[in-house]
Amino acid sequence: MRTISAVTVGRSDWGIYRPVLDAIRRDSDFRLHLIAASSHLVQNHGSTLSEIERDGFRPDDQVDMLLASDRPVSIATSMGLGTIGFSQILQRVTPDILLVLGDRFEMHAAALAATPFRIPIAHIHGGEVTEGAIDDAYRHAITKYSHLHFVSNARHARRVIQLGEAPWRVTVSGAPALDNLAQLKLLERAELSALVEMSLVESPLLVTMHPVTLQSDEASRQIEQLLRALSHFDTPIIVTRPNADTNHSEMLEKIEQFAAARSNVRLVKNLGTRAYFSLMKIASAMVGNSSSGIIEAASFQLPVVNIGIRQRGRPQSGNVIDTECQADMIRNAVGRAISAGFRRQMQQVTNIYGDGNAAARIVEVLRNSPLDDQLLIKKFHDLPDADRQDGNIAA
Repeated sequence: MRTISAVTVGRSDWGIYRPVLDAIRRDSDFRLHLIAASSHLVQNHGSTLSEIERDGFRPDDQVDMLLASDRPVSIATSMGLGTIGFSQILQRVTPDILLVLGDRFEMHAAALAATPFRIPIAHIHGGEVTEGAIDDAYRHAITKYSHLHFVSNARHARRVIQLGEAPWRVTVSGAPALDNLAQLKLLERAELSALVEMSLVESPLLVTMHPVTLQSDEASRQIEQLLRALSHFDTPIIVTRPNADTNHSEMLEKIEQFAAARSNVRLVKNLGTRAYFSLMKIASAMVGNSSSGIIEAASFQLPVVNIGIRQRGRPQSGNVIDTECQADMIRNAVGRAISAGFRRQMQQVTNIYGDGNAAARIVEVLRNSPLDDQLLIKKFHDLPDADRQDGNIAA
C-alpha cells in the first residue's frame, strides 16, 4: 500500500483536488495522508477546514504558516515557516509520494521541504503561464522539484518537457476540477438565494478578483476600477474574497465598503466548491481575474470578463473577453458578456481543459509508477534541436 501525502493550502486548490483525493482514499492500494495548511487555518480567510470536513475528509496534519500581514516580507517569512512545518511532518510520515497542486507560495514551501528527503513529488497543473503573477516562478520551480507531472492539456505538456522534464514523466490528465461536474449535485437557485441572503431570480454577476502579484502596488487602484465599473449594474452581484497575496487587505477593505453601501451586492467569505459551481451555472457572467474563469467556466458555457494580466498566457476556450483594468473598459466588456448575442455564441463553446476524467488518469499513474532510482534521479531532457542550437551560442 502506498502512502500519498497531499498538501492543500486553501480554497484555491481544494475544489480542484477533491476528485483526485476522493479517488485515492477509495482505492485500497493507497493510504491518503492529508496535510492542511495556510489559509485553511485562518478565520479571516473563511477557516475552510470546515469545507474539507463537509466533503468527508479529515486532515491528518496541519501547518500553521500564514502571517497576518500581507507585506512581501510576511509572505517570504510564511514560506520559511511552511518549509519548517512541512519538513517536520515529512520526516515523521515518510510518504511514498508527495502530491502538490498549482502555483501557490505555500505549495512551493512543501515541495522544497520534500526535496532533501528524496520523496517523489507529483505535481498537478504544471506547464501553465500566468504572466502577471509571481506564481509563474513558483509553478515552474515546483516542476523542477517534481518527478511526475499531471497537466491540463497538450500545450502545457510541451512546456513541461521544454523545462527539461522527460516525456515519460508527463501525463495529460486534464483539469481535475472538471471531474466535479459529474460528481457534485449542484444547488438550486432558491438554495443559493438563501445561502447568500439575496434574491437570485435575476441571474447574478459572479466576481472574483485577486491581487496581481507582479503589480501588487496597483492592487488598490485595480479594485477601485473594477468596483467603479460594477456600480453601473443593478443586477445581483456576488463577490468572493481575494486570495492571501500581497496587498490583498487593501482590496478586501474596498470590497467590504462597496458591498455595505449596495443592497444588490454580497461579499461572501467562502462559498465552497458546490456553491461556487452552482453560481457559475446560473450567473449571467463571471468578472475578475481568477483561473476559474479560464479553466472551469467554459464547461458552464459561462461568459467571462478577464481583467488585466494575471491570467495572461493561459489558453482560452472562446468564452472569455479580455480587458484592461480601466473602469470604462470593464463596464463595456461586462455589457458585451451579458448581451444576448454573446450568450448565443456560448452554445458553441467546449472546454479545452479536459473531459472530466482527470482523477482516474492521475490515480493510475500514482499506482503504477515504480518508486525507484529511475524516478528519483532526473536526467535533463534536451529538445531534439538542442545540439544544433549549441553552435549558435557565443563563447
